[in-house]
Amino acid sequence: MDEQNIPIDINTTKLLDWLVSRRHIPKDWQNAVLQVREKINNAIQDMPIHQGIVKLVSGQHINYFHCLKIVDILKETEKDTKNIFGRYGSQRMKDWQDIIKSYEKDNVYLAEVASMLIRNVSYEIPSLKKQVQKLEQLQGESEKKIRDCNKTEAVARKEFNVACEQLGIKGENIKSELLDLLKQLPKIHDEIAEKVKIVKPAIELYAAFNKFLSGQDIDFEILPTLNYLIQQGNTTTYEFKYGEKPLRIELNETPTPKDDEIEDNNAIDFGDENNEIDFGDEIVIESPSVAEQKIGYGSSRGSSSSNGESFEIVNYEELDQELTINLEESGIVLEKSGQDGGVARDEEAFTILDNPKYQSQILNDLSELEAFLKMRLFEISHDDSSDLLSMAQMQDAPALLQMQTIENVTSLLDCVHVALNYLSDKKIQHLHNIKHSPKYVDILTASLKQKLLVIDRMVTAKDLLEKKIEEMGEEIRKLEPVIKMLVEKTKQLQKNIQEDLSEKYKGRIVNIVGGVNTL
Repeated sequence: MDEQNIPIDINTTKLLDWLVSRRHIPKDWQNAVLQVREKINNAIQDMPIHQGIVKLVSGQHINYFHCLKIVDILKETEKDTKNIFGRYGSQRMKDWQDIIKSYEKDNVYLAEVASMLIRNVSYEIPSLKKQVQKLEQLQGESEKKIRDCNKTEAVARKEFNVACEQLGIKGENIKSELLDLLKQLPKIHDEIAEKVKIVKPAIELYAAFNKFLSGQDIDFEILPTLNYLIQQGNTTTYEFKYGEKPLRIELNETPTPKDDEIEDNNAIDFGDENNEIDFGDEIVIESPSVAEQKIGYGSSRGSSSSNGESFEIVNYEELDQELTINLEESGIVLEKSGQDGGVARDEEAFTILDNPKYQSQILNDLSELEAFLKMRLFEISHDDSSDLLSMAQMQDAPALLQMQTIENVTSLLDCVHVALNYLSDKKIQHLHNIKHSPKYVDILTASLKQKLLVIDRMVTAKDLLEKKIEEMGEEIRKLEPVIKMLVEKTKQLQKNIQEDLSEKYKGRIVNIVGGVNTL
């Protein structure tokens, strides 16, 4: 096979070593290249105005092949300085011709362009490509963060909207709107008092069951608070406790005082600066039974009447004191008008549904009723079950108990569940806590504002990330043409080196293989 037709393949990274081993360039070529670079820096200071030269020297490292093009351009710009011997008198031409001669001495230009080729293939281009990849990776991460922010924002916004919907507020001025909701409480409580009446049949069944189970013909007082709510409605706590309506209700609208601000309220205020009891001009006792007990008709003590009947002389001061003490112990204030009743203050001024203590008792009563109905439902569903009542006992039970079926008890249980849902409604619980806990409205407001703060943070974070993505995209757009131009120049260097080496080997094909072909 003809050796001339065998191509010479040189690996890109081994190009310099190959040139040195084939003695195309000296081992100390770096020193010679430094001297040539110094000449180029001096010569480039004085260049004619020409578009081709400007393009060659701008933004790139000038090498031997650029110098050849510069000399070709100077042949046109400096042709007026040519003498009869064909030599140029222009110093510019002399400088660049000298640079080419220095390059060609010991093939220094080959060493320089080979090192440039290796540096571009191994470092410059991969570095720029990695920079682009890193920017694209950061873009992807930022887009993922934006999606996460969108999810977090959506969750926070949904939670905020659901909370506002449950509370019945718009969420624009949270604390003021929450406080305004308290105006709805009386109407809500009246509606609940009306709706809770659906459990009345269940209470009657429970009462009949207890009466039958005891075996005594007496009426048991079961579920007293719930029973009262159904029969009397949502009255004041005062009326529930004492069985009569107050003459006056004094609601404390001021915020709950701190522990160290609570004054001594144990002293009895009789409305007189001298703490003397003023009963008016006379005491009117409407109940004859009370007078009879105190006056004591038929007693042997005291004086006798003209007709011979004996009676007891009454000490009215002692009677006044005893009546006052009895009335005070019962919570009733005797007014000057003589009418029964008194003043409902503090927690006694609240309605039973508005009073935390009695609202809790009503919930407990409903839970007790629920447990009873569940047990009855279980007993009816299992014929062989006789945990509480045997079949023989049930034969003697009232018709109300014997007529109960699974469907009937289930219906009653559903009614109890409905009543429990009314009282356990989240909005009602929030309003109840707002009214009776001054700190609760601040906590609830802070909780809602925290969700708004999360939304604002997510919106701000998304804006920053989108701006960052845009900046990275702009940087990528700037790097891409740089990479493209560097690849083109590297390919041109590869071609120049291959052609130059091919001439040295009498036209044999020279291929620089390896990394340069993967650009």
